[in-house]
Amino acid sequence: MNEGQRTVVIIGGGITGLTAAYYLQKAIKEQRLPLTCKLVEATHRLGGKVQTVMRNGYVIERGPDSFLARKTSAFRLVKEVGLEHEIVHNATGKSYILVNGKLYPIPGGAVMGIPTRIAPFLTTGLFSPAGKLRAALDFVLPPVKADGDMPLGRFFRRRLGDEVVDNLIEPLLSGIYAGDIDEMSLMATFPQFFQLEQKYGSLVRGAKRTTPKEQKERKGAFQTLKTGLQSLVEEVEKRLEPGSVIKGTRIERITRTGSAYRLQLSTGQTWEADSVIITTPHHIVPDMLADYPFFAPFRSVPLTSVATVALAFPEKAIRQDIDGTGFVVSRRSDYTMTACTWTHKKWPHTTPPGKALLRGYVGRPGDEDIVDQPDDEIVRIVLDDLNKVMKIDGQPEFAVISRWKRAMPQYTVGHRERLAAIKRHMASDLPGVFLAGSSYEGLGLPDCIDQGERAVRDVLDYLRQGEPNRPAEAAYSSAR
Repeated sequence: MNEGQRTVVIIGGGITGLTAAYYLQKAIKEQRLPLTCKLVEATHRLGGKVQTVMRNGYVIERGPDSFLARKTSAFRLVKEVGLEHEIVHNATGKSYILVNGKLYPIPGGAVMGIPTRIAPFLTTGLFSPAGKLRAALDFVLPPVKADGDMPLGRFFRRRLGDEVVDNLIEPLLSGIYAGDIDEMSLMATFPQFFQLEQKYGSLVRGAKRTTPKEQKERKGAFQTLKTGLQSLVEEVEKRLEPGSVIKGTRIERITRTGSAYRLQLSTGQTWEADSVIITTPHHIVPDMLADYPFFAPFRSVPLTSVATVALAFPEKAIRQDIDGTGFVVSRRSDYTMTACTWTHKKWPHTTPPGKALLRGYVGRPGDEDIVDQPDDEIVRIVLDDLNKVMKIDGQPEFAVISRWKRAMPQYTVGHRERLAAIKRHMASDLPGVFLAGSSYEGLGLPDCIDQGERAVRDVLDYLRQGEPNRPAEAAYSSAR
């Protein structure tokens, strides 16, 4: 790297920005790089949606409650900060779909709603005989001929029919993004399904051939921390260089000055930076980089508001116990809730003995007003929904309601193409500025951590350009 101290500024202290700061500072220290790294967060805490409430012996997650075990970047970060001994897998058990007021077990062998075993699909009451026959057309329909993107819903409806999509696939997939399956981008959310169809000529055949056989002692697919996911945020923050994190401060404007950048802070200060990693939500970027009109498409990318409602009860208050870990709700059902986790069953460590913890979810595109209702009203609505299914005695001992206003970016059709075009402009007009975070290439914790790691590689590569004897990723890869 060229002589002289250089500065990298990371904007946004959610899990993406935290990851980038941690791995970049690790590379700087271990490789003795002539770099300074600063992290700026507009609020007074780090972690973004990762927040945990400890109350009366309960562990309650306000935002994400876990991460996919098969995506290894989250576990790697957990291990980096010495929390691997706190990892737990979710308890396995039945999950249900709520359709027309009745809970149906998700058919065995379903992968994101796609059947890999025929018998459970044929015997389920989720679909009518006509719906099952329509789904069988998947075996004979030719693969779709499409050069570009398409709605996720249209892709699945063509292959499996409306009934399977509305009663199974839509509740499972739209819940991940809090989105409308008929507006969501196939290529930005689940491109692997398109690839299966193209390769095997059938979604069912492709899913069956590529899904590993279940092991006898199969662990849950998700992991979390017994100490709550916020403990990961806290441990990462402890390891950042003293004085390198600035909270309660916004970056209001970024302008290019030759080969560097000038950052105007809400405090009135001005910083100089050689490279910038932006991890803020997409709708903030056009104002921060107002001199660059190519960010304008970010203004029209929708954001959905959602809320989680954690309800604590004595276990005996649940009069009609159900064997399972939770359910998702068909969009065509007359319920305000979109899903419910029986947290005391899925994550036993979260709940004291003799207690029950239910976590409901509300808010979806076109039905977001519920998020703005008073706490008491949200609790009443969720309890009314739950009592149609579970029969619960009395009121909860307490409730923890977490509102996430305009917090879920919608990867609508054309998302990847829009992002690729913006990144091409950035490479030309804003070299050394990089985007990462949930608005861009994945919402889940591992996806955000992956983007933070990749941003570090991009920064080191950019700052090392023109140095013939230094591998572009040497410092980062060895530090990791």
